[in-house]
Amino acid sequence: MIIVQIKEGENIEKALKKFKRKFEKTGIVRELRGRREFKKPSVVRREQRNKAIYVQQLRLEEE
Repeated sequence: MIIVQIKEGENIEKALKKFKRKFEKTGIVRELRGRREFKKPSVVRREQRNKAIYVQQLRLEEE
């Protein structure tokens, strides 16, 4: 369960932002989307490898 501490006089908008940030870090939404359909382990590994290659190329271009 996610708990967000609100200080005295703190804006609701700010508290909602904190909640959304904590919720995003837990990865619940990503996991639920991944469970919608079954993916073979080989497909998952291939996607991870392709993503790693893509990120590495972006970092090399940045330098």
